[in-house]
Amino acid sequence: MNGTCEHSPADELNPNVLGLKPSATVAINERSNRLRAEGKEIFKLGLGQSPFPVPDCVVAELQRQAHQKDYLPVRGLPALREAVADHHRRFYGIECSADNVIVGPGSKELMFLLQLAYNGEILIPTPAWVSYEPQARIIGRKVRLIDTRIEDGFRITAEQLDEICAGNPGQPRILVLNDPSNPTGRTYPGEELQQIAEVARRHRVVVLSDEIYGKLHHDGEHVSIVPMYPEGTIFSGGLSKWCGAGGWRLGVFVVPDCLHWLLDAMAAVASETFTSTSAPIQYAAVTAFNRSMEIRVYLSQCRRILKTLGNRLADDLRAAGANILSPEGGFYLFPDFGGRREAFERMGITDSHALCERLLEDTGVAVLPGAEFGRPKEELTARIAYVNFDGKQALDAAIDVPDDQPLERSFLQENCGETMEAVRRICDWLKAAE
Repeated sequence: MNGTCEHSPADELNPNVLGLKPSATVAINERSNRLRAEGKEIFKLGLGQSPFPVPDCVVAELQRQAHQKDYLPVRGLPALREAVADHHRRFYGIECSADNVIVGPGSKELMFLLQLAYNGEILIPTPAWVSYEPQARIIGRKVRLIDTRIEDGFRITAEQLDEICAGNPGQPRILVLNDPSNPTGRTYPGEELQQIAEVARRHRVVVLSDEIYGKLHHDGEHVSIVPMYPEGTIFSGGLSKWCGAGGWRLGVFVVPDCLHWLLDAMAAVASETFTSTSAPIQYAAVTAFNRSMEIRVYLSQCRRILKTLGNRLADDLRAAGANILSPEGGFYLFPDFGGRREAFERMGITDSHALCERLLEDTGVAVLPGAEFGRPKEELTARIAYVNFDGKQALDAAIDVPDDQPLERSFLQENCGETMEAVRRICDWLKAAE
């Protein structure tokens, strides 16, 4: 379009979105695709998208329900809400009913509605998923980033939470707790969750427990904080990670009775924005949340592959000089390359953004800088999403290996070869920087 533009973004944009960049995970995926289209060899370890296919039984149900075209209730299809409640009682030990459940077009959207509806400070332990803070900033909420330590497994401690809350008692707050963690792959032991729950209860902190990766705990032993603090914890989950259905955009919140006024407010805002989540996908999701041997086997093999691959990659990176914790859930690694700081400074690398830019330039491996996850800019950390392999091929191959036998390195080379090659290139690059 041609014409004279007389509009000024500095004057006319909402100041909360002025200077806001696209989500780092989305941006790195689009950039990787552009570089590939230019003919460059790029290893996409940036976007955290499940490599595994949606289970066949869920896909088949979506096909059967494709004719569903009516608007559904704002809070979600009643049969789906009941299936979610039953699933959560069985899998997480969360006592709830369909009345506690709200369905949205992705848990990301529900998180945004929650922060819009709740007028309080947002506490975010770092490293943290890239969208927690920007969402709060867009809405205009006060955000407090809480740095965690690798010595503590990158987990917030009850003592940290207590100190923050005691400094301004009575301040309404939401603590965002991501377990298993994106970007670290680490989980919270039950005793630490119990201590955090006791502090949150004492200070009346609302806990947003983002457990989107809970069913991908590598040993299938995920522990939820919800039963420890049921009156003040909101559970967040969905289909994107454990069911391989990120593009389907279906998320769920389970909100306790004590916070039903908050659920009502979220539903009211939803009615004025997205109205309802896609009908065919909601009908299909009932199958995903119901009891099924197919889903059980699918999840067991997904965990088995991710655990074997994640531990192998962590071991390789550690041997190459990275300070790294082995993952316990999900599909992320969060190495610290600070041990190579002097060598990197001679290369002109002084922060995590420069680190990842140079890594991409030198090796073709795309990862995200730790600064995008709330870490100090000068910290030489990065997030690796070890998902760029053919998940269907890996699942089919894993089923042929008896469960009591390990998946060998040869299995990983054959079925997750691109990911293995990408990390080998990182390791070689690190060793060359000694």
